[in-house]
Amino acid sequence: MIRRLSTKWVLAVLAAVVVPFLSFTWFVDAQLSGRLSWNVARHYLVSLAGDLAGRIDDLIDERRLDIELWAEDPLVEWALDTQDGEEAVFIRPLEKRFDRFVSRGRSFDLLLVVNADGELVAHNSVDHLGARLDPAQLSICENKNYSGEPWFIMALAGDGSAIDQHLNPLRGGAALSGEPDPMDYRVGFAEPVWGEDDPTLPVGVVYGLLNWSIVQNELDEVGERDPFSGFIGADVKSSSYSWLWRDDANTIIAHKDRNLYGKRVAEDIGLPQLVESSIDGDWALFPEYEFRGNEKNAAFKHCAEWEDGGLGWVVGIGINNDDISAAIEELSRLLLSATAVVLLLVILWTLLIARRTTQPILALEQGTRRVAAGDLDARIEVTGQDELAELARAFNQMTADLQTSRQALVKAEKEAAWKEMAQQVAHEIKNPLTPILLSTKLLRRAHDEGSPEFESILSRTLELVERQVGNMRQIAKDFSDFAGTRALNSEWVSVDELIGRVLELEAAWAGELEVRVVREGEGGHIMVDADRLQRVLINLFSNALEAMGGGGTLVVRASREADAVTIEVLDEGSGLDETAKEHLFVPHFTTKSHGTGLGLAICKRLVDEMSGTIEIGPRSETQGTKAQIVLPAGKSPEIDS
Repeated sequence: MIRRLSTKWVLAVLAAVVVPFLSFTWFVDAQLSGRLSWNVARHYLVSLAGDLAGRIDDLIDERRLDIELWAEDPLVEWALDTQDGEEAVFIRPLEKRFDRFVSRGRSFDLLLVVNADGELVAHNSVDHLGARLDPAQLSICENKNYSGEPWFIMALAGDGSAIDQHLNPLRGGAALSGEPDPMDYRVGFAEPVWGEDDPTLPVGVVYGLLNWSIVQNELDEVGERDPFSGFIGADVKSSSYSWLWRDDANTIIAHKDRNLYGKRVAEDIGLPQLVESSIDGDWALFPEYEFRGNEKNAAFKHCAEWEDGGLGWVVGIGINNDDISAAIEELSRLLLSATAVVLLLVILWTLLIARRTTQPILALEQGTRRVAAGDLDARIEVTGQDELAELARAFNQMTADLQTSRQALVKAEKEAAWKEMAQQVAHEIKNPLTPILLSTKLLRRAHDEGSPEFESILSRTLELVERQVGNMRQIAKDFSDFAGTRALNSEWVSVDELIGRVLELEAAWAGELEVRVVREGEGGHIMVDADRLQRVLINLFSNALEAMGGGGTLVVRASREADAVTIEVLDEGSGLDETAKEHLFVPHFTTKSHGTGLGLAICKRLVDEMSGTIEIGPRSETQGTKAQIVLPAGKSPEIDS
């Protein structure tokens, strides 16, 4: 078994591929179990923190833009125009638009329009869920003078502002009961409204109070998406979560645990090292820490600062170390499983390649044995384009050449044998000359002696000589034609005219047999030996007429396709039996009671010399014979164009 080529290939692959691959797998597993996976997880944390901070900044920018667009709305300016008290005409439509904006956008709790004196002009009356605002809340907003609010002062001075207003006195439990409600955290945006009379002097302020749930939702979405699920396993829920600190990098203003709202990280939670890290850097990993009994890794990223139009918040995102360890173990198991699968595939693939490689060699061996046994029909199936395929093609070409050579040799031997036989037969036809000679001597003696039977002897002698000479001439011609000693003399002739001449020669015989001759199609001109083709046609027409002793219809059809001319002779004779089909072109085989049996053999020889083909078979299942000749037309001269 070890001596087989396929086995050697498998062992070579195992030695050259499997052993190094196993070593590489062990090295990768060691790296994954060490610093590699931890580094990937930590870098991923940093990336997630940056992404979350970017989304928070985008949210703030988009809401600020909403207030800027309201400040530029003409309806707001018209509502602020106090001339003749006509501002009331625009207030109601403006408040309806505020209601639609708040309920559809679900981003703001309050939208206020305050004039330059700090008096409320218009406001919404529904919240972000479409519910009517509490009357007590509306009373607070409507009776308040805003001239002392920092955001009003800044906006009236011409500067838009974003105010990080947590526990805002205009909204929620703090405003009504004085008790803080974590979800009452807000962010306010204020933008000046410029008048038409004096474009440099604001006529009022648009103020929007952001609903804090949309900020918290951004953080909650991190937990819902669970960005580490693909890292630790798609079917495993990770412990990852995010939070948001104020610009002091110490006060929690958003967290999945609502009880931590307002807690100070250093003092209340006891993690001053996290505060120090976030103050010292803009975007980095926290030091590893423990919270509620779990070792954690986390990263932070500062949002846009105040001077850049942001609020200076700090975004954080973390995960338990146990989840990262679980991910590493899962990766190790996955690596080992993949290694086993790869090794199995390598071995199976090697076996397949070995089999596909050795199979042509085995086929070549079997083919060689068949050729050695004399079977020159042996061929090997060729697949692919590699060296083995080329070897198979060479083998097939060799056997084809050997087969062709053997066929040519056999043919040459047969022809030589028939030529020799023809010469012998031609020599032997001299035998009929003996009775001719004796008859002429008898005739001479009768003449010299004045025999009274001279006339009768003369008549018999002449009849004998005429009959024997005719037979000898026909036999000599048949054998001479079969020997094929005359060189090919090709010329450009009309097939249709040649067929016509031959049919004229056979017309009397056809009329005597009551055979109707029908011509179909045209063959045009062809480069051929006219004498040889005429000899073939005479032979085929004669055979057809002789087979139709009881009359009938003889069809002669000529056609031309591409570079070949086809001539068909179809009779309604008795047809061919199985023996005749197998020996049609064998010399000296005949179904007639007379003749040499060389007619069709001569036809085959002449057609072969003209590079054509001849086929003879049954015309139908019941009767008749069909003879078909196909000859190359040759290069058409000007007469054919």
